[in-house]
Amino acid sequence: MIQIKDLKKQFGDKVAVDIPALTIEAGNLIGIVGNNGAGKTTLFRLMLDLLKADRGYVLNKSLDVSKDENWKKYTGSFLDSRFLIDFLTPEEYLYFVGETYLMSKELVDERLATFRRFMNDEILGQKKYIRTFSAGNKQKIGIIAAMMVEPQILILDEPFNFLDPSSQIEIRNMIAEVNKQRQTTIFISSHNLTYTTDICHRVILLEKGLIIKDLINSPEAIAELHSYFIDKVMESSVTDV
Repeated sequence: MIQIKDLKKQFGDKVAVDIPALTIEAGNLIGIVGNNGAGKTTLFRLMLDLLKADRGYVLNKSLDVSKDENWKKYTGSFLDSRFLIDFLTPEEYLYFVGETYLMSKELVDERLATFRRFMNDEILGQKKYIRTFSAGNKQKIGIIAAMMVEPQILILDEPFNFLDPSSQIEIRNMIAEVNKQRQTTIFISSHNLTYTTDICHRVILLEKGLIIKDLINSPEAIAELHSYFIDKVMESSVTDV
């Protein structure tokens, strides 16, 4: 379970996140959506203790993420390529991540085999550093590193970014399967409403750091989200005129 209470983060005068209360039950697959600047990445950074909150706290299975590091043992995440160590090869990086989770090299190899189709023969055995890979393949390396440890809680920021259409479909299916088979609690943020609503149980809409809508996924909820973003486009058109 994830619990957020009185969580607030500002950058100067700009409020990036302001969430009075939010509870996510174990095993949920949560989609966080919103336009640029909505606060999605800031929220994830607060959940991962990468930013210090101005107020409030995040509990990861009852552990305050800012005061107790034991939650890291069962949490996997990938936000962007800055998570990677780009002077390593993918193999070196993945073995390093595995080692931090007390995985043997043999177990890492076994887990990596399950991602063979997603890697599409473009990741392992290339004999080059991560920094030389395309943005899409860097994204794959980060996602694989986060998922191969089989975390109880998984946080992925824009996992469909930079990926070709086939890989987007593959990662969508992988996320849904992991949630279904292992009851992993998963958070994804995305601008892709279609993929998000395809797999998520619950969709949270952020705007300027505030939760505008918190919807259980249904045809009505999907229509409500689309209507919201269409209205935003219309408002922008009127303002531009």
